[in-house]
Amino acid sequence: MIAARPARGLTWWREVALVVGFYAGYSVVRNLTRSDAAAAFTNAQRVIGLQQELGLTVEKRWQDWALDHHALIVGANYFYGSATFIVTTATLIHLYRRHRPDYLRLRRALLITVALAFGGYVTFPLMPPRLLDRLGDGTVFGFVDTMAAYPTPWSFASGTVDRVTNQFAAMPSLHCAFALWCAWVLVPRCRRGLPRLAAALYPLVTLVVVVITGNHYLLDAVGAVVVVVAGIVVAGWITPGAPATDLDSASSRIDEGDRLVVRREVELDHGAPVHF
Repeated sequence: MIAARPARGLTWWREVALVVGFYAGYSVVRNLTRSDAAAAFTNAQRVIGLQQELGLTVEKRWQDWALDHHALIVGANYFYGSATFIVTTATLIHLYRRHRPDYLRLRRALLITVALAFGGYVTFPLMPPRLLDRLGDGTVFGFVDTMAAYPTPWSFASGTVDRVTNQFAAMPSLHCAFALWCAWVLVPRCRRGLPRLAAALYPLVTLVVVVITGNHYLLDAVGAVVVVVAGIVVAGWITPGAPATDLDSASSRIDEGDRLVVRREVELDHGAPVHF
């Protein structure tokens, strides 16, 4: 197994400043780079056409089913508005506290993912399903903006949020990208079955949520996979001592823990330390 080198010189306050500053700067620049509705609608038609050719036009069917379950839609709204920030922040903190040798590489992977996603927003503005009827060419698609029509912590339709956000920043889905990154980090590092299962299912739940709330197309999630994989690969290239995979990294931690247990048992049996 190849173990990552310990991340020296990391301090929590510098990491908080770096991550918060990077995301704040990204958000400001993304929201300032607002594209016109016509270009975003044209790209939406291209995505819908491609999905039709691939047999992936599930968004309307999924949302129609979900709209029959009021509690599900309200829960999805709150999940969409809060889970990404809570889970991603908690994962970063967990990495910093419990898996410091892997932290630098995986934090870099996250920031690179965000930077690549920004490139997608600039080059391919995309109108999400919930805006097609309101800002499109008059064609009725029938999608509901659930965050405007149902209880939610906040809504894109509110005056302030509508003015300061780039609502055509949809390809790739950053919600799906963050969820995939969290799963990549947590699944090989969870030793118990239930937390590991929850981490593995998190991206799937996020995909369902972003679709039934009318915020994304299925192909936006495919774009998320692309930027996350690219972020992980590039971070591995630029981080010295990075393991070949995160399974290798997690296994090296488990192997080390097993060696410590065996060493302790030998010391208790023979009264002398034995080093492996």
